[in-house]
Amino acid sequence: MPESAYDVIVIGSGPGGYVAAIRAAQLGKRTAVVEKDKIGGRCLNYACIPAKVVLRSADILSEIQDADDFGITVDGHSVDFARVDARRRRVTRTMSGGVSGLFRRNTIDVIEGSGSLTADGNVRVGDTEYEAKSVILATGSVARPIPGTTFGGRVIGTEEAWAFDQLPKTLAVVGAGASGAEIASAYARLGVEVLLFEALDRVLPTEDPEISRLAERGLRRQGMKIFTRTLVRDVATGENSVTFTYNGEPGEADYLVIAAGRGPDVEGLGLDAAGVKLDERGLIAVDGALRTSVRGIWAIGDLVPGPALAHKASDEGIIAVEDIAGLPTHPIAYVDVPRATFCTPNVASFGLTEQQARDAGYDVVVGRVPYGAVGAGTVYGDRAGIIKIVGDRRYGELLGGHVIGARATELIQELVNARSLEGGYPEVARIVHGHPTLAEGVMEAARDADGWLIHG
Repeated sequence: MPESAYDVIVIGSGPGGYVAAIRAAQLGKRTAVVEKDKIGGRCLNYACIPAKVVLRSADILSEIQDADDFGITVDGHSVDFARVDARRRRVTRTMSGGVSGLFRRNTIDVIEGSGSLTADGNVRVGDTEYEAKSVILATGSVARPIPGTTFGGRVIGTEEAWAFDQLPKTLAVVGAGASGAEIASAYARLGVEVLLFEALDRVLPTEDPEISRLAERGLRRQGMKIFTRTLVRDVATGENSVTFTYNGEPGEADYLVIAAGRGPDVEGLGLDAAGVKLDERGLIAVDGALRTSVRGIWAIGDLVPGPALAHKASDEGIIAVEDIAGLPTHPIAYVDVPRATFCTPNVASFGLTEQQARDAGYDVVVGRVPYGAVGAGTVYGDRAGIIKIVGDRRYGELLGGHVIGARATELIQELVNARSLEGGYPEVARIVHGHPTLAEGVMEAARDADGWLIHG
């Protein structure tokens, strides 16, 4: 017999899982979370948050190195990476503790261990079975090696790359998507010799090509070497280094970081026993309310289709719980979920690229403004950034937004919000913006799309 009965059991306590659990408790559901490692999951403890801690240290160093331009002389600065690592650990402990506190405040039980589904839709953790009226699967993703490699020794994934306790001298990064670009940008600016490899024809290959070109230019300025249309082969790990070949050339680095893809963490979940179906890509098949093929079981985050992003998982967690509670829900339009890369320069986007919009048959209009066109870009020392809006001329619809430069990851939200509220670029063009702010550039890009750019 099951030991305890819950209205909702969430397996996994990453952003999607803990948000789902808290929302379930808010709606009066007796809720438990199953976690096999640390509260907050991979994102909080090993990926998203640790990455931003190390990147922030690199940002501070860059600001110090550029201080002369602002009339400030800083003598004798250096990188004490042991303290960077200590801060990373402190931040993740603080945030994990914060989530634990939210669980206590919302009377959410935490069950330690690996959870799996039983044939009748309950949850087993170790030798104990827990009765569940509803189950939400939220275990996230795991790293995948590139062909011909296995993880271990000097061949590591992104999680290990953010957990160095001392700086390597050389680092080879395979994959120039968001994760790879962030790793390369952080460590190159901290003084590591970085090689960045990408099998496709450009860095950040899912971004608008114009933005990708500017991002590559910015990354190269940080001293790294970038190789596109390049496969890494013949990987061999030794005691103190890893060797490989690329484009017929030999390569060697202290570590080889594989940032070229992840897969759903479904091993041990008991999907077969419960009858949960997968799609052709090995993801859990769900409908717009995140229901799986089995009544009473939902799945969210990296386990299901859509972008593998923490904020997407969190919103899915809310949708799943509100569906469990019988509240009306609306499927996520995944194309409109903001995408953010925290390398330098920052890159952020949502919606369609210019070419995707043309391919879809829209009457495309583009608004484009450099940061230097507005006062804040010059004042704050970033004139090279670009804000690009993709729209449909017929209805003034916002089809996509693409930003590269300082605070791009914040600026993109304005365009996401405007589209969510059914505004178009003509509306953004006429919203009063504070001065001097980088956000004025968003307004000017919208004016450019609407045909009446003021500063440009």
